[in-house]
Amino acid sequence: MSLRYALLGLLADEPASGYDLTKKFERLLQRYAWHAQHSQVYPELTRLAADRLVEVAAEGPRGRRTYAITDLGREDLRRWMLNPPEFFSVRNEFVLRLFLLSTLEPEQAKALLRLVAEANDKELKELTDRVRQFDANAGPGAAPSMQRMVAEFGLRSFQLMVDWARWAHDHIDDAAAAGKPARNRAKRTTARAKRPGPRTAPAR
Repeated sequence: MSLRYALLGLLADEPASGYDLTKKFERLLQRYAWHAQHSQVYPELTRLAADRLVEVAAEGPRGRRTYAITDLGREDLRRWMLNPPEFFSVRNEFVLRLFLLSTLEPEQAKALLRLVAEANDKELKELTDRVRQFDANAGPGAAPSMQRMVAEFGLRSFQLMVDWARWAHDHIDDAAAAGKPARNRAKRTTARAKRPGPRTAPAR
């Protein structure tokens, strides 16, 4: 369902073709918010057109179609924006790996955390350069745009990840030591469960 509203949101800025929208996903949303493949975008545009939320604004060579959001589409997008779910369904493979850090040896966990810190630090520096250029183009004293606010969220998120990964790296040995008693109890319980029980002589 979120793909539908992501497309409506992109079309709310300006009309675009399926190809243009796929490129916008790759440039603006894929790394930070939502991933959509070429094969997903076109069928969803067809469904949006059938629901009268978008319309074909122009047709070009080789069947290229440029879509524009309709008034009904803007109303549906606004309704979705103003009615978030009570709980968001999250599928984040990275966070899942964090929950499973205890399955690694301390040195392995440290190596993983170093990679996390380095990757996010790299993203932070790249985004900082882009934001600095964006601010320079906007001019001194300019009010932040919506895109600038989203970029600020990215800056703070990457900084948070860098700080957390370095903190976790420095505390991983203490966390591993605290978890040893529980792991040892689990191993003993598993070992007892695998032991064969006493044999019972067959009845005569």
